[in-house]
Amino acid sequence: MSHRDRRSCFGFQFGSDPMGLELGRTGSGGGSVFRSSAKTRSVKALISDGDIEENSPFKSQSKSSGSVLPYVGVASLGAILFGYHLGVVNGALEYLAKDLGIVENTVLQGWVVSTLLAGATVGSFTGGSLADRFGRTKTFVLDAIPLAIGAILCATAKNVETMIIGRLLCGIGIGISSAIVPLYISEISPTEIRGTLGSINQLFICIGILAALVAGLPLSRNPIWWRTMFGIAVIPSVLLALGMAFSPEGLRWLVQQRKISQAEQAIRKLYGKNRVTELMEDLSASGQGSEEQDAGWFDLFSSRYFRAVSVGSALFLFQQLAGINAVVYYSTSVFRSAGVTSDVAASALVGAANVFGTMIASSLMDKKGRKSLLITSFTGMAASMLLLSLSFTWKVLTPYSGPLAVIGTVLYVLSFSLGAGPVPALLLPEIFASRIRAKAVALSLGMHWISNVFIGLCFLSVVTKFGISKVYLGFGSICVLVVMYIAANVVETKGRSLEDIERELSPPI
Repeated sequence: MSHRDRRSCFGFQFGSDPMGLELGRTGSGGGSVFRSSAKTRSVKALISDGDIEENSPFKSQSKSSGSVLPYVGVASLGAILFGYHLGVVNGALEYLAKDLGIVENTVLQGWVVSTLLAGATVGSFTGGSLADRFGRTKTFVLDAIPLAIGAILCATAKNVETMIIGRLLCGIGIGISSAIVPLYISEISPTEIRGTLGSINQLFICIGILAALVAGLPLSRNPIWWRTMFGIAVIPSVLLALGMAFSPEGLRWLVQQRKISQAEQAIRKLYGKNRVTELMEDLSASGQGSEEQDAGWFDLFSSRYFRAVSVGSALFLFQQLAGINAVVYYSTSVFRSAGVTSDVAASALVGAANVFGTMIASSLMDKKGRKSLLITSFTGMAASMLLLSLSFTWKVLTPYSGPLAVIGTVLYVLSFSLGAGPVPALLLPEIFASRIRAKAVALSLGMHWISNVFIGLCFLSVVTKFGISKVYLGFGSICVLVVMYIAANVVETKGRSLEDIERELSPPI
């Protein structure tokens, strides 16, 4: 399998090289180009209050009898499937190639791998429109269809054509999931823990990837186990559809659609009946129930929304330009130069660093804020890139080049997972106004997929021309520029309700 045929998704890439695991995902943070002039909040919001402003006159100190956690858990099945479908082909490719008779045909192997990416590009743009038209929960149910059918086709494929169609359907499914999972979680989560709950999306993507790696362990003893690996994905797909059939719809979408009675019912499920009046008043006061129609695609580029949309798209572009795919792409040779010859050990080390960093980020998201984590993340990535570059070229470090390269790789992935990985999918639904939220998230994710494909096509030729050391140095320089961009252009959203953020960034005209 050619190196060009590696696959990538939402920052996580899986290559055909022995290392396979390529973690990449963009981050976003709270920031300040949309300088916040929010008033000092005099009343501390209770976690159960949902997305109500802390200084809301409708706020009460009564205790909530509802819970959002079960519904966040159901939505997270989409994130698990995202990671699982990305990772499952990593171990299964060699075995399915033998069964389908394409061992000598690396082009067809590349199609099996990269068709998922093509489908995800389509799905990421489609998800926003579906979520606006049918609502968040119904879109989840619809999303389960290509995810389940695609998994079944892959598991039962007798020829490569069926396998490619199955991978395409799975790609469409995870593309839709990449848009609606963070969107739904952000819209049902209480303000004070929205960051923590939102970062669960990234954590479960990591868990899905690791689950795919673990699922491949029996392959060495049972070569046809690859079919079971693909078939396993049907189970969470069905559970996602069933769970969402009983989950409350996003409050803002319901109010925007003038479905007041359904919105009140959803509030009872999420926060308890004693919150219905105050939450409905707050949602109405924030303009969520205005007469404005859902935005069209061209509205995203209007003067009212352009600044927020441009920041969202830029953050996903920066993820790719910062070099996450390159670092893990070369991780196998880096680990081998340090004497780590086991591909499994290398994958486990990189994967563990990513999961560990994501868990730390989850605990800090609502304490330190999105913006500070982004700046810390890209600063650490820049320093790690400098270390990687020097380990390849600085003669003084030659005796230690192997260990230093390993340290640089692990630090880079760890830094990435602290902010550049989990923050963007969380931040985007926060900074976008309700009437553009679904489409704007889809557009930003589409930018991720497109840039991922483009950089994947150009990367090897750039490395061949300039050398990996100079390319790493270039990535490090980009990380420094990204830090300056974030400091100037990203708004901090920690502790602020979605309504408050919308009133600041996208006030009614």
